[in-house]
Amino acid sequence: MDRSLLQRIVITGVGLTAPNGNSLTEFRKHLLEGYSRIQRIDMRYMGLVLAGVCAFNANEYQTSKEVRIGTRAGSIGIYCAHKALEDSKLAVEQLDRNRIGTYIGITEHGNVETENEVYEISKFGYDTKFWNHHHNPRTVANNPAGEISINLGITGPHYTIGGACAGGNLGIIQGVQMLRLNEVDIALVGGVSESIHTFGIFAGFKNQGALAEHADPNKASRPFDEARNGIVISEGGCIFVLERLESALKRQAPIYGEIVGYGVNSDADNTVLPNSQRQAECIQLALAKANLKPSDIDIVNTHATSTVLGDRKECEALRQVFTEAPNTHFNNTKSFIGHTMGAAGALELAGNLPSFEDKQVHPTINVEHLDPSCNLNNLVINQPKSLPAVNTILNNSFGMMGINSVVIVRRCDSNSF
Repeated sequence: MDRSLLQRIVITGVGLTAPNGNSLTEFRKHLLEGYSRIQRIDMRYMGLVLAGVCAFNANEYQTSKEVRIGTRAGSIGIYCAHKALEDSKLAVEQLDRNRIGTYIGITEHGNVETENEVYEISKFGYDTKFWNHHHNPRTVANNPAGEISINLGITGPHYTIGGACAGGNLGIIQGVQMLRLNEVDIALVGGVSESIHTFGIFAGFKNQGALAEHADPNKASRPFDEARNGIVISEGGCIFVLERLESALKRQAPIYGEIVGYGVNSDADNTVLPNSQRQAECIQLALAKANLKPSDIDIVNTHATSTVLGDRKECEALRQVFTEAPNTHFNNTKSFIGHTMGAAGALELAGNLPSFEDKQVHPTINVEHLDPSCNLNNLVINQPKSLPAVNTILNNSFGMMGINSVVIVRRCDSNSF
């Protein structure tokens, strides 16, 4: 067996749910059409707040009892995992279940359920007999991956990767590493988020002055715009099927792209404020692992969350790295769906993968007046842009506590085998 094919890892399935789509086809269509879907929800103690809400059918793969016992993050993960496997033309019952790994990135897990339980028990004088007896399995950190494992009967390793808003990329990276180590043959990877179901996250961002507001909910998430005023908190999920190129070729699987590079590092200087130099170093690390130059990258999907400082710092990093890359284009997916936290890296990568085929760069929407400090060469704004070809995509995801992650995917066709 060709060892080089065993070390080459490809994406053969995509399952997702986002505020504006429940499949890659629908998601991509809406990204090219400029269709967002942000709404107002009623958050206790706060009233109406802006949020990205997913509209997938949880009962498609779970009974009503299973949905009630489990978590929203678990339901999102189960839905996405099933859709990814179906997309990859894989059936779990025909595979060695011990050789399937599940690696799911998260921003946080457990505080949603704990906060909600405390609120409910307060109605009964804090009598513990009213505390939900499913609380412990709901709140363990490995829950979302564990719910996927139980639902699909997968007996290989499962765990979550707590990487704040870099979590989606980290799930992908973990899957790549485990496949290269020959620990598994199939990896279900990506990220999930249920963040809109907790008061604490909204209150925290509001008190930081980082919670978005706009008269039109669909214009509230506006990275790079001079009038941007914060994050739109969203739920969502995206799971990829990863496997070795050798396996994918053998079964003639659809291949979305090959993961050729990644980088992870830490700012090590602040809990929330980003460090542009460390971000630049993370991008450079990923490029070095992929043996690529900045000018080899066709599309960079930016992390930009629509906070003033965060967007500016990332743009500083991008200008530092891509100063001699006149044909590299930049876009942003959060402008459509808000910030899906632990799912962001995976969802945003997924939204760009079809560029390999349609040669379109989806835009950043809601930019009415570009902040001069966020001006990037070839920043695609408000309308898609056609390119002669798209061969490489770089995906940025950065998170609190100063964690940075970058994933690079390359077009995979017969000429690259």
